[in-house]
Amino acid sequence: MASNTLLVELGVEELPPGAIDSLSDSLASGIAAGLREAEVEFGEVRAYATPRRLAVQIDALAEKQPDRQIERRGPALAAAFKDGEPTRAAQGFAQSCGVSVDELIHLETDKGTWLGYRYEQTGEAVTALLPTIAAKAVAALPVPKNMRWGVSRIEFSRPVHWLVMLYGSDVVEAEILGLKSGRETRGHRFHAPQAIALPNANDYLAVLEDAYVLADRQRRRESIREQVLAEAEVQEATAVIDEDLLNEVSGLVEWPVALAGSFDERFLEVPAECLISSMKANQKYFHLLDGDGKLKPTFITISNIDSRDPQQVIEGNEKVIRPRLADAAFFYETDLKHSLASRRDGLASVVFQQQLGTLADKADRSEAVARYIAERIEGDSEHAARAAQLAKCDLVSEMVLEFPELQGIMGCYYARHDGEPEDVALAMQEQYLPRFAADDIPQTRTGLALALADRLDTLTGIFGIGQRPTGAKDPFALRRAAIGVLNILIKAELDLDLRELLEQAAAQHRDLPKAEGLVDEVLEYMLDRFRAWTQDEGIAVEVYLAVRSRPVTRPLDFARRTRAVHSFSQREEAAALAAANKRVSNILAKQGDDISLHVASDLLAEDAERALADALEARRREVAPLFAEARYSEALDALAALREPVDTFFDKVMVMADDEAVRRNRLALLANLQGLFLEVADIAELQQ
Repeated sequence: MASNTLLVELGVEELPPGAIDSLSDSLASGIAAGLREAEVEFGEVRAYATPRRLAVQIDALAEKQPDRQIERRGPALAAAFKDGEPTRAAQGFAQSCGVSVDELIHLETDKGTWLGYRYEQTGEAVTALLPTIAAKAVAALPVPKNMRWGVSRIEFSRPVHWLVMLYGSDVVEAEILGLKSGRETRGHRFHAPQAIALPNANDYLAVLEDAYVLADRQRRRESIREQVLAEAEVQEATAVIDEDLLNEVSGLVEWPVALAGSFDERFLEVPAECLISSMKANQKYFHLLDGDGKLKPTFITISNIDSRDPQQVIEGNEKVIRPRLADAAFFYETDLKHSLASRRDGLASVVFQQQLGTLADKADRSEAVARYIAERIEGDSEHAARAAQLAKCDLVSEMVLEFPELQGIMGCYYARHDGEPEDVALAMQEQYLPRFAADDIPQTRTGLALALADRLDTLTGIFGIGQRPTGAKDPFALRRAAIGVLNILIKAELDLDLRELLEQAAAQHRDLPKAEGLVDEVLEYMLDRFRAWTQDEGIAVEVYLAVRSRPVTRPLDFARRTRAVHSFSQREEAAALAAANKRVSNILAKQGDDISLHVASDLLAEDAERALADALEARRREVAPLFAEARYSEALDALAALREPVDTFFDKVMVMADDEAVRRNRLALLANLQGLFLEVADIAELQQ
C-alpha cells in the first residue's frame, strides 16, 4: 500500500513557554491515536513546536484504511423460515443488507445456525479521515487557559493564524479553529515574516531553518546549551545551565543566539543566590561562575534575533538587568536592618493552617520537638530550640516575599549576619532537606533536629484535623514529609523510635478533633511509605512485606532488616526456607495461640526431628549476639544452614502425629523455627 509523509502545523501567536511541550506532545499523540483507531498504518511520529507553532510530522502514512471483511449476523435460522418460506425477520435483514434472501449465508456458531451476510468493506482514503482526526486532536489539547480574539467565538490558548495540512505534496482540505488548511507556513517573525509555500511535507524542517526557525524542540534546546557553553568559554567562566530554565528559554525563541553581558561588580556584595534568582526569574539569564566557583558579574542571554548589531542587544539587556539587581540589593539591605529574631512577632499574623494556628504557633510546637530530638542525637538542645524559633522568620523578609525559592537560604545569611551560632544559621537552610528522595540530608545535628521536628509537627497536625492525603490530593505534601523523615533517620543513622517521636509531636497540639488513635494512624502511614523507599533502593516488594509484617518502629532498624532480607533472598536456600516458613505459618495458624516453645527432647522420636532440634539450638546460640547487635545479614546467612534439616524434617516427619504429646512437641519445634526468622522478618512473605 502506497504511503506518504503527513504534516499538520497550527500557526499561533506566542504560546506560554511552559505549555509548549505538553501541547506539542498532546497534538502528536492525539493524531496518532486517531489514526490507530481508524486502523491506518503509519511510521514514526515526530512532534515539533516553537512559540509560534505546533506541528506533527508522521512518516509512511498509508493512503487508505485496509479493506475489511465484514460479517453481519441476522436472525436464527429457526426464526428466519417457516414452512420453507422466509419470514419477515429474514426479509427485513436481507433488505437492511441491500440483498435478496437468496444471497444470505448460514453462519454456524456454538449456539446454533443463523442467517448472515458477508461482504468486503473498502477502506476509506486517509485524506478523508484526517480532517476529523486532526480537529479532534486539537480540541483535546490541554490548553491551560483559553482566550477569544476579535469578534470570533473560537477559543484557543492564543489567536491562531494559519493551518498547514499536507499529505506528501497534496493539501488535505480541512477547517480547524476557523482556519482553512493550506501549504503556507510562516518563518521567523522578523527575519522571514512572509508566507512560505511548502512543496512537500518532507521539506518542513529544512524550509523553516532557511527562514530562521528551528522547529525541532530538542535540536533548539541543545543549540542553546552549546551556545551558552561556548560563550562561557569565551568569557573564561563556567556556565550554570538549569534544565528548567533551559526548557523555558527554548520555549521563548525560534532562532536562538547567545550573547554575553555584564553588570556592576558592586552587586556582588549581595548574596549570589539573590542575584541568580533575579536573573533567572525576571530575565531568563544564565549565570556564570569563575574558577573558584564564585558568581561572575557576567550573564548570558538568549536573543531571538540574529542582530547585525549584537552590541546594541547586549547593552539593552544590561540596561534592563541593572534595576532588577538594584531591587535585589535594596531588599537585602532593607532586610539587614532588622534581625531575624525581630521578625518572630510577624509570624503571629501568618496562618499556617486555620485549625492549627499561625507560623508562630508552629514554631513553638517545633521548638519542643526539636529539643527532644537534639537531646537524643547528642545535639545542642538550646541551639535546636533557637533554630526552631527562627526557622520561618525569613518568610516575612522582603527578599523571600519577592523570591519565595530563597526561603531558608536567606534565613541562613541573615542568621549569620546576626551572629547566631553557625549550626543555627545552617539549620535555616537545612530544615528543607531533603527536598526529594535522592537529595542531601542536613549535616548538622541542629539541622537534623529541626528538619525532623518541622515535618513531624506537620504530619501530626494535618492528620489530627482529619485531612489525611488521598491519591489525588496532598496539599501539605505529607507524602514527601513522611519520606523525608524516613530518609533523614536512615541516612543519618539515627536509631530513633518513630512512635516516640510522633507521640512527642502530637503532644504539642491542642484540641485536635482526630486526636484519638492519631499516633497509630500516622505511624502506619509513614511505615507504609517504606514501600516507595524499597522501590527506590531496587528491592522487591515481597522483601518490604516480609519486614513490614513485624512490629518494627525504628526506621533505621527497618532499613537494616530490609537490606538483610533482600540480600538473603538472593541466596540459593532462600526459596526453600521461605516455602518452609509459609508451610509452618499455615500449620501453626490452624492451632490457635496455645503453642508452646518448649521442646521436650525425650519426645523427639525421629532422627530428622532430632537433627532439626539440634540445628535450631546451634543456630540460636550463634545468632543471638548477632540479633542483639542488629547484624541481620550475618544472622540470616547463619540461618540459611537450616535448609537441609528443615527439608529433611518435612520429608521424613508427620507433624500432625496421632499422639497429642508428640504432635504438640513437633509444633513447638516448628514454632521455634519460625521464631528464629521472625527475629528479622516473616520470610514466608517472600513466597508472594
